Amino acid sequence: MHHTNPFPIKLLSIAIISTFSINQHVYAEEIVSEKIITAPIVVTATRVEQNSFDLPVAIDVVESKDIQNGQLQMTLSESLIRVPGITAQNRTNQSQDPQISSRGFGSRSSFGVRGVRVYVDGIPLTMPDGQGQPGVVDLSIVKSVEVMRGPFSALYGNSSGGVIQMLTKDAPKTTEVDGTVMFGSYGTKRQILETAGTAEQIEYILNTSNFETDGYRDFSSGKKQQATAKFKLNISDDTKLTTLVNWFEQEAQDPIGLDRARAFSSSTRDDIVPAARFANTSVKRDHTQIGFNFEHAFNQNNKISLIPYVGNRKNAQILTTTATATTKANTSARLSEIDREFYGIDARWDNNGMLAHMPYNFTVGLTSGESKDDRLDTNILNLGVSVNTPNRNEANISKNFDQYIQGRLAVTERLDLHAGARHTKVKLEVDDKLLTLNGDNSGSVEYQKTTPVIGAIWKATETLNFYANFGKGFETPTFIEAAFDNVTTGVASKPNLSLKAAESNNVELGIKALITDNIRANLTLFKIDTDDEIVTRQTVSGRSSYQNAGKTKRKGVEASIEATLDNNLTAYASYTLLDAKFEDPFVTVITAGGATGTVLKGNSIPGTYKSQIYGEVAWKYPTLGFFSALEGRYNSEVYVNDINTDKAPSYTIFNVRAGFEQKLSNWRFKEYIRIENITDKDYIGSVRVNDGNALFFEPAAGRNYLLGINAQYKF
Repeated sequence: MHHTNPFPIKLLSIAIISTFSINQHVYAEEIVSEKIITAPIVVTATRVEQNSFDLPVAIDVVESKDIQNGQLQMTLSESLIRVPGITAQNRTNQSQDPQISSRGFGSRSSFGVRGVRVYVDGIPLTMPDGQGQPGVVDLSIVKSVEVMRGPFSALYGNSSGGVIQMLTKDAPKTTEVDGTVMFGSYGTKRQILETAGTAEQIEYILNTSNFETDGYRDFSSGKKQQATAKFKLNISDDTKLTTLVNWFEQEAQDPIGLDRARAFSSSTRDDIVPAARFANTSVKRDHTQIGFNFEHAFNQNNKISLIPYVGNRKNAQILTTTATATTKANTSARLSEIDREFYGIDARWDNNGMLAHMPYNFTVGLTSGESKDDRLDTNILNLGVSVNTPNRNEANISKNFDQYIQGRLAVTERLDLHAGARHTKVKLEVDDKLLTLNGDNSGSVEYQKTTPVIGAIWKATETLNFYANFGKGFETPTFIEAAFDNVTTGVASKPNLSLKAAESNNVELGIKALITDNIRANLTLFKIDTDDEIVTRQTVSGRSSYQNAGKTKRKGVEASIEATLDNNLTAYASYTLLDAKFEDPFVTVITAGGATGTVLKGNSIPGTYKSQIYGEVAWKYPTLGFFSALEGRYNSEVYVNDINTDKAPSYTIFNVRAGFEQKLSNWRFKEYIRIENITDKDYIGSVRVNDGNALFFEPAAGRNYLLGINAQYKF
């Protein structure tokens, strides 16, 4: 087992002594909290800036202080845990993206993020088939994350059970240089270097970072280098061009999941199954993309935006096909390689004005995108013997062409109507290049759907709003889900192009209240009925096939409250109640040997937590530049498979962060410490839904620490 190092406590003590002993001018004006709470301005809901309090939408904003203060800034799960309706699990596994789902959409995902659309500055990080990779963006350059749930998410197209949009920082007027060094438990190290400023008419930010860790579990080391460049050219007062470049390279071992016996034993919960080591399960990937946002305002009522983007992603992953093997002689493995080229554009016209003395605004746009994966799958280990036998060589091409319209009409001073519709067309195409194995398995399938949405918000008073909305949703299979029609035939399996798209009806009711000048609260009730839910059919030798499972129902409550209190105290809490059930029984294969089981009506959708609670109390002492916070998190038990025969137990953990901030002339310094899981609780941080080898569990780390030092110089 790994043990907590006492060194960070010593270092924090030194930092405290140093802060008291140095005669300094504290940068207090940036630390003191405002007493009055206001609702954040958002752009994701309507694509134009608007106060979130006046929108009939469940939308939250995670601010930069919650993304970066005392955080490693490596995965969105670090900060999204505070958002109601969102499940964000850190898998303590650098080879996999975090598990992110919205109201249960995306909970089945084992690779990447599905069921939720992901964007950065309006540039999609989700491919046309619905696969998303939020790890493209370095969180140290993000100023806020907007998280939208509910019916209006459908206006972003396929697989939009929710929308997560990261917005990057704006460049300062004068040049700044910023450096951060972090280190923590399990050999974790991270360095960030950034320069930003304005030269002539160009605003710029250049950011680079390096990360490495040995990992909490055995065989879970990883490293990642990232670089970001953002340029904003102010061509005129009415015309602007923003360029965003993202790049990263990554290598990581994959400890995969654990069986129940290992995961719930204190002596083996940080271990791995033998087959992972014998097969050398791991990943290497690199990603480069560039996006542009051209904006031109013709006048105060009309503006156009063009957002083209292009990129390349390479992914090479070693997977074991005999996960339960106990010796190398019984271990087999394959290498899955993807070389992806992708591009697309979003073109939009925004208009606002008066209609019969009623203010209005509307947006009309179209989006087009294409992603081509050259996929090569090769057997590299057969019962302990190295081989080199291709079993899959094909191009997976996904395309979309969508049109949308969205608008708001202020019928009276107290009543706003919002409505919109999006027509989505998605095409999945397979071009088989390995004809000698099982003939030509090429083929294609096309999905089309128009998803309307309508909502209204009644402004009962200046501090109390009620809203309601209804909309339809649409989720096509991803290429991961359409890869195999029958995994029992092994490499001879054909792609499954007969899967239907899941369709849903969404209803949402909500209240937004400014209870006092310093207390804000939100309450949302929702109900979602889905037809043709896509679920796992069978997993054999590391390959999964999927099927449509009939009807499902999701209903729940989301609530949040935040307050600024006396004596520089702030408090925040969020609560999610989610009841996600299968409404129709269906048969699924439950073992690698082919045994079947019946998923009963009323079974919980695996990977969904019925209850989640997040709470935080923060305190600052501006005179000394001191800041601190205590965080608490509760997750209920969660089922790991469709037949609900196994589950991970509930857990409650606490984290603490604290630090100091000083300003000396043009310098600003910050020192901080974060201690996760301060009670050193053993718990399951995430689960692998419907794993065919019953390796369902990914244990979370015990008590661990992170130390950070930041220095900034303003010229």
